[in-house]
Amino acid sequence: MTAASKSNLLTEDCLSVGAFFKVFPVGRVKKILRNLDKASIRERSLPNYILFYYVLMLTLFMEDGYREVMRRLLEGVKHARRGQDKIAPLGKSGISQARSRLGSEPFKQVYEEFVGPIAQKSTKGAWYKDWLLVSLDGSTLDVADSPENQKVFGVHVGDRGRAALPKIRFVALVENGTRVMFGAAFGPYAGSKKVSEMELAWKTIKSLKSGMLCLADRYYLGFELWKTAAESGAQLLWRAKSSHIFEPQKIFPDGSYLSKIYPSQYDRKVDRNGITVRVIEYKFKWQRKEETYRLITTILDHELAPAEELADLYHQRWTVETALAELKTVLRGADVVLRSKTADLSTQEFYAFLLSYFAVRGIMHEAARAADEPPDRLSFVHSINVIRRKLPAFGTFPPAALG
Repeated sequence: MTAASKSNLLTEDCLSVGAFFKVFPVGRVKKILRNLDKASIRERSLPNYILFYYVLMLTLFMEDGYREVMRRLLEGVKHARRGQDKIAPLGKSGISQARSRLGSEPFKQVYEEFVGPIAQKSTKGAWYKDWLLVSLDGSTLDVADSPENQKVFGVHVGDRGRAALPKIRFVALVENGTRVMFGAAFGPYAGSKKVSEMELAWKTIKSLKSGMLCLADRYYLGFELWKTAAESGAQLLWRAKSSHIFEPQKIFPDGSYLSKIYPSQYDRKVDRNGITVRVIEYKFKWQRKEETYRLITTILDHELAPAEELADLYHQRWTVETALAELKTVLRGADVVLRSKTADLSTQEFYAFLLSYFAVRGIMHEAARAADEPPDRLSFVHSINVIRRKLPAFGTFPPAALG
């Protein structure tokens, strides 16, 4: 048996127990709902803690209607209750009203409490030296074309005319080895309240910690953001634009050199308020083209982290693109738009997607460790298919959680 097939079998074993309950325990979800005054009083209607998992299930079955996903959920509940009183099913209107009462805040709080780096020292591909590899990047998600979504999230108008749909813009950190997406911040893509990627990046870098090594594209390199990110204790390896000026101050045997980054041109001129960085320059061939890359890093010791190793390491930043593709194309579905017609429910759905992605990636990480393989050797498509096939059959909830 190949390593890949062994990993896939282990993934099926892990996923069959009910992915969402395993990652987001019912007891903790109920506590968050109580703290937000969202706990249900009438348990024979659809309780809010079950509704929470229902919204997560919606992200797995985007091509199914609300009632079909409800049927899948209630089959699992019926299995867990073992003949006790049934929960009354809701129609599409009732589901929307229930989701509106629940709101987006519980999903945001569950995301902030549970979602973060999960790699362990034994996780293959997650580390460089003793640093946990993470990458910073942003993207967008289309939301339903409703008057409220248009008003809140905006519709982009460019040289080619008006875009078809409103969009959410978001920025997140991705743990390279596991592809877990954490520290996400989002906002309107267009309109009077639109936010830029840079504005969102300021919120996202708050999730950087000592012991991490953060990779980022040249878009994010600016003095203040660099300074603040470095003050988190994390090490940084970011690409610089060709317009940045770096004057060599000390050249190392590996070709890298020490320089400074300044808050302004005048500060550079008078050598004031500069931050010492190490610069690595190299040429990269891609699709028959050769491009010059310049990286700057907070790791000043060329012996601890040689230039050739960091240059090779930087291209792992493309892990972010893979994670975004998995979220937007595999989990959501290609050319599929978020369902919700209101801004709060679109926010609820956005966090639900991030939570579902985290749940799948977390269980894939467990399977990879059991198989002694890097998590990126496992197929995300395969894992999603296993969950879709087995989750309703095995029940989302254990009997004890349902009383």
